[in-house]
Amino acid sequence: MAASKEDAKLREDLRTERAALADAVVDLRGAIGEAADISGKLRAKLPLAAAGAFGLGFVKAGGIGAVARLLMRRSRER
Repeated sequence: MAASKEDAKLREDLRTERAALADAVVDLRGAIGEAADISGKLRAKLPLAAAGAFGLGFVKAGGIGAVARLLMRRSRER
C-alpha cells in the first residue's frame, strides 16, 4: 500500500516537473528569438551604427594618415 502511494506521489512530481520544463522551453525559445533579432536592434541604433561604420572604414582606408599628410603639406606651403 505504501509503495503505491509513493508511486503516485512520484508520478505527480514527474508531471509537475514536465510541465515546468515545458514552460521553460517555451520561455527559452522566445528569448532566443529576441536575442537573434539583430535587425531590430540595429534598426533602433541605425544612425550610431552608420557613423561607426563610416569611422571604421575611414580609419581602415588610411584616412587619418592621408588627412594628416594633407594638412602638413598645406602648412609647409604657406
